[in-house]
Amino acid sequence: MIQPDDQMRCDHAPGSDEGQQGSVGHVPQDTRGDLTKKAPLAKLVWFKSGGAADWLFEPADMEDLTSFLSALEPGTPVMALGLGSNLIIRDGGVPGVVVRLGKPFSSTEVKRDCVIECGGGAPGILVASAARDAGIAGLEFLRGIPGTVGGFVRMNGGAYGREVADILVDCDVVMPDGNCVTLPVGDLDYSYRHSRLPEGAIVVAARFKGDPGDPEEIGAEMDRIADERENSQPLRTKTGGSTFKNPEGGKAWQLVDKAGCRGLELGGAQVSEKHTNFLINHGDATSSDIEGLGEEVRRRVAEATGVNLEWEIKRVGRP
Repeated sequence: MIQPDDQMRCDHAPGSDEGQQGSVGHVPQDTRGDLTKKAPLAKLVWFKSGGAADWLFEPADMEDLTSFLSALEPGTPVMALGLGSNLIIRDGGVPGVVVRLGKPFSSTEVKRDCVIECGGGAPGILVASAARDAGIAGLEFLRGIPGTVGGFVRMNGGAYGREVADILVDCDVVMPDGNCVTLPVGDLDYSYRHSRLPEGAIVVAARFKGDPGDPEEIGAEMDRIADERENSQPLRTKTGGSTFKNPEGGKAWQLVDKAGCRGLELGGAQVSEKHTNFLINHGDATSSDIEGLGEEVRRRVAEATGVNLEWEIKRVGRP
């Protein structure tokens, strides 16, 4: 087991996200949805660690969301939260407002020409299942993305050889000032696990296009993906999904393994023995343990292979 190191754990460690700044001014209270001050977030994220949000807002519908954001003090940090995968909430909590899109934003509707329209809060498995039932092929890979439409549209989520850029037609986005715009896929300037959507922008709906297919064959492919994930990933642990981006021409897990990090521990956090591109929380890990372990893995990989791994998991909040 490695020991904690203050330098390794610093908020601006190489490769980490910039610490979020900004103060909270006027927060409108006349909402129809749920608005909670100092809301604990650990229970809402896969790692089950981290601090509280200054404010957590779960809007009742689109109008509730846009009116809230338009009345919010300009400059207040805003962050969307989906299923809480692929995310480390730092122990000091998240400044500003965290917006969680719930059931009102989780619908799916089949349109013409093999297009399916989905709310930003719809999980990938729901979208893939709706496409299967409608005989729309090409969206099966969404079964393997543990997140919501809003999250994987923002980060160009992908799995099993496909990514959102391959299927997205356009998306509806609410900007931090409450204005809603529809952006075609070309405006997102997609690259590997990245889009040009500004911080604080919230994807509230998206339209995906597939191809005509046989529901049984689509379902069989979804089952294959589910089985492969179950057999290769530590899904039944407190984890956050793939930790590092795959470097060009390589696999992050192979580099982590080569650097001798399989099973490496820090506090209550560990590099998964089953899949070395996953970090897991044994039950008592702090977010500082988890992020610090990730930074130590990056250091050892760089030392052993010369490759600087980039974080795929997003890290947000105060240390």
